[in-house]
Amino acid sequence: MTDEWCGWQEAAETALYGDEGFYRRPEGPVGHFRTSVHASPLFASAVARLLAGTARDLGTDEVSLVDVGAGRGELLTGVLAAVPAGLKVRAYAVEIAGRPPGLDPRIEWCAEIPQGVTGLLFANEWLDNVPTEIAEVDGDGVARYVHVRRTDGAERLGEAVTGADAEWLARWWPLADPGDRAEIGRPRDEAWVRAVASLAGGLAVAADYAHVRGARPPYGTLTAFRAGREVRPVPDGSCDLTSHVALDACAEAGSALAGVPAEVRDQRAALRELGISGERPPLSLASTDPTAYVRALSASGEAAELTARGGLGDFGWLLQGVRTPGGASGG
Repeated sequence: MTDEWCGWQEAAETALYGDEGFYRRPEGPVGHFRTSVHASPLFASAVARLLAGTARDLGTDEVSLVDVGAGRGELLTGVLAAVPAGLKVRAYAVEIAGRPPGLDPRIEWCAEIPQGVTGLLFANEWLDNVPTEIAEVDGDGVARYVHVRRTDGAERLGEAVTGADAEWLARWWPLADPGDRAEIGRPRDEAWVRAVASLAGGLAVAADYAHVRGARPPYGTLTAFRAGREVRPVPDGSCDLTSHVALDACAEAGSALAGVPAEVRDQRAALRELGISGERPPLSLASTDPTAYVRALSASGEAAELTARGGLGDFGWLLQGVRTPGGASGG
């Protein structure tokens, strides 16, 4: 680590995924922040239903599940425990860290997304960790790249944004006033296209913090987490670096590749369609079956967290169907 200045994309790439990067730490993401996967096993059960539905749409009882940004395999472990009998699942965990000890041997551990599989690709809080450049408007109204010093997170403005990055800003996140900032999401569009292209057929889903054109935050969303606390973003490998995703831009890019319109909805609606509602059990159950009532009450609390407004329920879900050569697609 040096005091050199560079763009945020390069700095975050090294800090997150370099040889000593944050995502190679032994404790894994769960040591620093809590996702829907860790909030409740209900999330894995919902993904299992989605996987089963994808298999039905494809007309098969053998299907692949690719978990992109798999952490330590928590989601895949939960899904394999919840899939219906008779459905054969080939599970792939895509993660740069090494395979954790004791993981279910049915899970294949991969450094890259496998190619040509048919089934469900699920990327939970992955795109928000795809590094991007950051732009800020200077006093003359010119959008410039923000440069960062790796050791302490200090920033200064660099060269003007031009080329494909400038085109992306104009299309998806126009900047107007001095001090306005944006994360240039073009690398995320490209990463999503590669993920969609990996499927021979089925459904690709990205679940993430998100915003859409017309409601972009004026000063961007870059932040960091360490040991369960939000901290100042410093690209030194000690913390997670994350920013919300322009899912509408990703959706357009994926749809153009797949030739199938994408859908974007919030997690609240997506999980309700998969049977996770957060509704409390009827009070009458407490007198007829107290044990069942306690279990149902606990599940409703977990479901409420997964679907809460102002929290996990506001996550965006991007769903992109991919047609098989015979014409079937998932979703």
